[in-house]
Amino acid sequence: MVVLQGAVPLNARRFQVDFQCGCSLHPRPDIAIHFNPRFHTTKPHVICNTLRGGHWQAEARWPHLALQKGASFLILFLFGNEEMKVSVNGQHFLHYRYQLPLSRVDTLGIYGDILVTAVGFLNISPFVEGGSEYPVGHPFLLKSPSLEVPCSRALPQGLWPGQVIIVRGLVLPEPKDFTLSLLDEAAHVPVTLRASFTDRTLAWVSRWGRKKLILAPFLFYPQRFFEVGRSQCAWSLLGGVQSRIRIRETGGVSGGQGSQCPLGERRSGLGIPCPETPL
Repeated sequence: MVVLQGAVPLNARRFQVDFQCGCSLHPRPDIAIHFNPRFHTTKPHVICNTLRGGHWQAEARWPHLALQKGASFLILFLFGNEEMKVSVNGQHFLHYRYQLPLSRVDTLGIYGDILVTAVGFLNISPFVEGGSEYPVGHPFLLKSPSLEVPCSRALPQGLWPGQVIIVRGLVLPEPKDFTLSLLDEAAHVPVTLRASFTDRTLAWVSRWGRKKLILAPFLFYPQRFFEVGRSQCAWSLLGGVQSRIRIRETGGVSGGQGSQCPLGERRSGLGIPCPETPL
Protein backbone atom coordinates (compact mmCIF):
# COMPACT_ATOMS: atom_id res chain seq x y z
CA MET A 1 0.00 0.00 0.00
CA VAL A 2 1.15 3.53 -0.78
CA VAL A 3 -0.13 6.51 1.20
CA LEU A 4 -0.03 10.05 -0.14
CA GLN A 5 -0.78 13.00 2.13
CA GLY A 6 -0.86 16.62 1.08
CA ALA A 7 -3.04 19.47 -0.14
CA VAL A 8 -4.47 20.76 -3.41
CA PRO A 9 -3.54 24.41 -4.15
CA LEU A 10 -6.40 26.84 -4.73
CA ASN A 11 -5.22 27.46 -8.31
CA ALA A 12 -4.65 23.79 -9.12
CA ARG A 13 -5.46 22.57 -12.62
CA ARG A 14 -4.29 18.96 -12.45
CA PHE A 15 -1.77 16.60 -10.92
CA GLN A 16 -0.80 13.01 -11.49
CA VAL A 17 0.57 10.06 -9.55
CA ASP A 18 2.35 7.55 -11.78
CA PHE A 19 3.44 4.04 -10.84
CA GLN A 20 6.21 3.71 -13.40
CA CYS A 21 8.26 0.86 -14.86
CA GLY A 22 11.53 2.80 -14.75
CA CYS A 23 12.59 6.43 -14.43
CA SER A 24 14.23 7.30 -17.76
CA LEU A 25 13.29 10.43 -19.69
CA HIS A 26 14.06 9.11 -23.18
CA PRO A 27 12.50 6.78 -23.97
CA ARG A 28 9.59 7.45 -21.67
CA PRO A 29 9.05 4.48 -19.35
CA ASP A 30 5.88 2.43 -19.29
CA ILE A 31 3.37 3.56 -16.67
CA ALA A 32 1.41 0.72 -15.11
CA ILE A 33 -1.00 3.06 -13.31
CA HIS A 34 -1.60 6.74 -14.14
CA PHE A 35 -3.81 8.48 -11.53
CA ASN A 36 -4.73 11.94 -12.81
CA PRO A 37 -7.20 14.28 -10.99
CA ARG A 38 -8.27 17.21 -13.17
CA PHE A 39 -9.77 20.37 -11.68
CA HIS A 40 -9.74 22.78 -14.65
CA THR A 41 -12.70 21.30 -16.52
CA THR A 42 -16.35 22.24 -16.01
CA LYS A 43 -16.82 18.87 -14.32
CA PRO A 44 -13.71 17.93 -12.30
CA HIS A 45 -12.88 14.25 -12.59
CA VAL A 46 -10.13 11.62 -12.33
CA ILE A 47 -8.54 9.75 -15.21
CA CYS A 48 -6.75 6.42 -14.80
CA ASN A 49 -4.75 4.93 -17.65
CA THR A 50 -1.76 2.80 -18.63
CA LEU A 51 1.14 3.83 -20.89
CA ARG A 52 2.61 0.90 -22.80
CA GLY A 53 5.33 1.25 -25.40
CA GLY A 54 4.75 4.99 -25.65
CA HIS A 55 1.02 4.63 -26.28
CA TRP A 56 -1.82 5.32 -23.87
CA GLN A 57 -4.43 2.60 -23.52
CA ALA A 58 -8.18 3.15 -23.17
CA GLU A 59 -8.70 5.56 -20.30
CA ALA A 60 -11.06 5.09 -17.39
CA ARG A 61 -12.86 8.16 -16.01
CA TRP A 62 -14.50 8.84 -12.63
CA PRO A 63 -16.68 11.93 -12.06
CA HIS A 64 -17.58 13.48 -8.71
CA LEU A 65 -13.98 14.20 -7.75
CA ALA A 66 -13.47 13.63 -4.03
CA LEU A 67 -10.57 16.11 -3.89
CA GLN A 68 -11.16 19.84 -3.47
CA LYS A 69 -9.05 22.88 -4.20
CA GLY A 70 -7.53 24.38 -1.07
CA ALA A 71 -8.20 21.25 1.00
CA SER A 72 -5.88 18.67 2.51
CA PHE A 73 -6.20 15.00 1.62
CA LEU A 74 -5.08 11.49 2.47
CA ILE A 75 -5.05 9.06 -0.46
CA LEU A 76 -4.52 5.32 -0.02
CA PHE A 77 -3.47 3.18 -2.99
CA LEU A 78 -4.23 -0.46 -2.16
CA PHE A 79 -2.76 -3.08 -4.49
CA GLY A 80 -4.56 -6.39 -4.89
CA ASN A 81 -3.83 -9.33 -7.16
CA GLU A 82 -5.73 -7.95 -10.14
CA GLU A 83 -6.60 -4.34 -9.39
CA MET A 84 -5.73 -1.23 -7.45
CA LYS A 85 -8.25 0.38 -5.11
CA VAL A 86 -8.08 4.02 -4.12
CA SER A 87 -9.62 5.72 -1.11
CA VAL A 88 -9.69 9.47 -0.48
CA ASN A 89 -9.99 10.71 3.10
CA GLY A 90 -11.14 7.30 4.29
CA GLN A 91 -13.82 6.77 1.60
CA HIS A 92 -13.58 4.35 -1.31
CA PHE A 93 -13.25 6.28 -4.57
CA LEU A 94 -12.26 3.97 -7.43
CA HIS A 95 -10.70 0.70 -8.53
CA TYR A 96 -8.56 0.13 -11.61
CA ARG A 97 -7.56 -3.20 -13.16
CA TYR A 98 -3.91 -3.71 -14.03
CA GLN A 99 -2.94 -3.72 -17.70
CA LEU A 100 0.76 -4.27 -16.97
CA PRO A 101 2.29 -6.62 -14.37
CA LEU A 102 2.59 -4.86 -11.03
CA SER A 103 5.98 -6.55 -10.56
CA ARG A 104 7.44 -4.21 -13.19
CA VAL A 105 6.73 -1.08 -11.14
CA ASP A 106 9.85 0.33 -9.49
CA THR A 107 9.33 4.12 -9.53
CA LEU A 108 6.73 6.46 -8.04
CA GLY A 109 6.30 9.73 -9.92
CA ILE A 110 4.26 12.69 -8.61
CA TYR A 111 3.81 15.68 -10.91
CA GLY A 112 1.70 18.80 -11.32
CA ASP A 113 -0.28 21.06 -8.99
CA ILE A 114 0.03 19.33 -5.65
CA LEU A 115 1.60 20.02 -2.25
CA VAL A 116 3.01 16.78 -0.84
CA THR A 117 3.58 16.52 2.91
CA ALA A 118 4.20 12.78 3.17
CA VAL A 119 4.55 9.62 1.14
CA GLY A 120 4.43 6.29 2.96
CA PHE A 121 4.95 2.67 1.97
CA LEU A 122 3.43 -0.22 3.90
CA ASN A 123 4.87 -3.64 3.17
CA ILE A 124 2.79 -5.57 5.70
CA SER A 125 -0.90 -6.34 5.43
CA PRO A 126 -2.96 -3.39 6.72
CA PHE A 127 -6.10 -5.48 7.06
CA VAL A 128 -7.55 -6.69 10.31
CA GLU A 129 -8.68 -10.30 10.12
CA GLY A 130 -12.38 -10.29 9.28
CA GLY A 131 -12.29 -6.51 8.84
CA SER A 132 -13.42 -4.20 6.08
CA GLU A 133 -11.75 -3.82 2.71
CA TYR A 134 -9.91 -0.69 3.81
CA PRO A 135 -7.76 -0.40 6.94
CA VAL A 136 -9.77 0.91 9.86
CA GLY A 137 -8.16 4.27 10.44
CA HIS A 138 -9.05 7.72 11.67
CA PRO A 139 -6.41 10.01 10.15
CA PHE A 140 -6.15 13.42 11.72
CA LEU A 141 -6.57 15.55 8.62
CA LEU A 142 -5.80 19.15 9.44
CA LYS A 143 -7.08 22.30 7.76
CA SER A 144 -3.75 23.84 8.74
CA PRO A 145 -0.36 22.07 8.71
CA SER A 146 0.22 23.37 12.24
CA LEU A 147 -1.00 21.52 15.31
CA GLU A 148 -0.72 23.16 18.71
CA VAL A 149 1.08 21.21 21.42
CA PRO A 150 0.61 19.75 23.91
CA CYS A 151 -2.12 17.78 22.20
CA SER A 152 -3.94 14.50 22.67
CA ARG A 153 -5.75 12.40 20.08
CA ALA A 154 -7.95 9.35 20.53
CA LEU A 155 -7.39 6.01 18.80
CA PRO A 156 -11.06 4.95 18.61
CA GLN A 157 -10.26 1.39 17.55
CA GLY A 158 -7.32 0.94 19.93
CA LEU A 159 -4.18 -0.76 18.64
CA TRP A 160 -3.56 -4.20 17.17
CA PRO A 161 -0.55 -6.07 15.75
CA GLY A 162 0.52 -4.64 12.40
CA GLN A 163 -0.90 -1.17 12.98
CA VAL A 164 1.35 1.80 12.34
CA ILE A 165 1.52 5.14 14.13
CA ILE A 166 3.47 7.97 12.54
CA VAL A 167 4.26 11.29 14.24
CA ARG A 168 5.68 14.20 12.28
CA GLY A 169 6.66 17.67 13.36
CA LEU A 170 8.96 20.64 13.00
CA VAL A 171 11.58 21.28 15.67
CA LEU A 172 11.66 24.82 17.10
CA PRO A 173 14.70 27.08 16.59
CA GLU A 174 15.77 26.74 20.26
CA PRO A 175 14.44 23.35 21.40
CA LYS A 176 14.75 21.87 24.89
CA ASP A 177 12.99 18.52 24.72
CA PHE A 178 9.75 16.83 23.79
CA THR A 179 7.96 13.61 24.62
CA LEU A 180 5.65 11.19 22.84
CA SER A 181 3.38 9.13 25.08
CA LEU A 182 0.83 6.35 24.70
CA LEU A 183 -1.93 6.22 27.31
CA ASP A 184 -4.28 3.42 28.28
CA GLU A 185 -7.97 3.74 29.14
CA ALA A 186 -7.19 4.78 32.71
CA ALA A 187 -5.00 7.66 31.44
CA HIS A 188 -1.88 5.86 32.65
CA VAL A 189 1.27 6.34 30.62
CA PRO A 190 2.72 2.84 30.05
CA VAL A 191 5.57 4.20 27.97
CA THR A 192 7.03 7.53 26.87
CA LEU A 193 9.71 8.37 24.35
CA ARG A 194 11.68 11.46 25.34
CA ALA A 195 14.13 13.41 23.19
CA SER A 196 16.43 15.81 25.04
CA PHE A 197 18.21 18.49 23.03
CA THR A 198 20.30 19.55 26.02
CA ASP A 199 22.42 16.40 26.02
CA ARG A 200 21.17 15.03 22.67
CA THR A 201 19.85 11.78 24.09
CA LEU A 202 16.83 9.57 23.51
CA ALA A 203 15.25 7.55 26.28
CA TRP A 204 12.28 5.34 27.13
CA VAL A 205 10.65 6.59 30.33
CA SER A 206 8.36 4.34 32.38
CA ARG A 207 5.29 5.47 34.30
CA TRP A 208 7.42 5.40 37.46
CA GLY A 209 9.98 7.77 35.97
CA ARG A 210 12.65 5.15 35.28
CA LYS A 211 14.72 6.12 32.26
CA LYS A 212 16.47 3.80 29.83
CA LEU A 213 18.74 5.48 27.31
CA ILE A 214 18.40 4.47 23.67
CA LEU A 215 21.65 3.70 21.92
CA ALA A 216 20.72 5.27 18.60
CA PRO A 217 21.87 8.37 16.72
CA PHE A 218 20.13 11.60 17.70
CA LEU A 219 18.63 12.73 14.41
CA PHE A 220 16.57 15.71 15.59
CA TYR A 221 17.82 19.17 14.62
CA PRO A 222 16.50 22.72 15.17
CA GLN A 223 14.16 23.98 12.44
CA ARG A 224 14.09 20.62 10.68
CA PHE A 225 11.17 18.27 10.11
CA PHE A 226 11.19 14.83 11.71
CA GLU A 227 9.23 11.61 11.48
CA VAL A 228 8.96 8.94 14.15
CA GLY A 229 7.20 5.68 13.37
CA ARG A 230 6.47 2.41 15.08
CA SER A 231 8.89 -0.40 14.23
CA GLN A 232 8.31 -4.11 14.65
CA CYS A 233 10.51 -4.03 17.74
CA ALA A 234 8.63 -1.12 19.23
CA TRP A 235 5.40 -3.04 18.87
CA SER A 236 6.60 -5.61 21.41
CA LEU A 237 6.93 -2.81 23.94
CA LEU A 238 3.77 -0.90 23.05
CA GLY A 239 1.48 -3.87 22.51
CA GLY A 240 -1.71 -3.82 24.55
CA VAL A 241 -1.82 -0.05 24.94
CA GLN A 242 -5.17 1.44 23.98
CA SER A 243 -7.15 4.64 23.78
CA ARG A 244 -5.02 7.72 23.11
CA ILE A 245 -1.78 8.99 21.73
CA ARG A 246 -0.42 12.13 23.34
CA ILE A 247 2.19 14.53 22.07
CA ARG A 248 3.66 16.49 24.95
CA GLU A 249 5.87 19.48 24.37
CA THR A 250 8.21 21.37 26.67
CA GLY A 251 9.78 23.83 24.30
CA GLY A 252 10.89 21.52 21.52
CA VAL A 253 8.24 21.04 18.85
CA SER A 254 6.23 23.68 17.04
CA GLY A 255 3.79 21.34 15.39
CA GLY A 256 3.31 17.66 14.83
CA GLN A 257 0.81 15.19 13.57
CA GLY A 258 -0.17 12.03 15.40
CA SER A 259 -2.09 9.57 13.32
CA GLN A 260 -3.55 6.16 13.24
CA CYS A 261 -3.29 6.20 9.47
CA PRO A 262 -1.01 3.53 8.06
CA LEU A 263 1.92 5.48 6.77
CA GLY A 264 4.28 2.65 6.32
CA GLU A 265 7.93 1.74 5.98
CA ARG A 266 10.19 4.73 6.47
CA ARG A 267 12.76 4.96 3.69
CA SER A 268 15.02 6.96 5.96
CA GLY A 269 14.80 8.27 9.46
CA LEU A 270 15.30 7.29 13.05
CA GLY A 271 15.40 3.70 14.20
CA ILE A 272 14.61 3.39 17.91
CA PRO A 273 15.30 0.00 19.49
CA CYS A 274 13.23 -1.24 22.41
CA PRO A 275 14.76 -1.91 25.81
CA GLU A 276 15.60 -5.60 26.18
CA THR A 277 14.08 -5.65 29.65
CA PRO A 278 10.87 -4.04 30.93
CA LEU A 279 11.22 -0.50 32.23
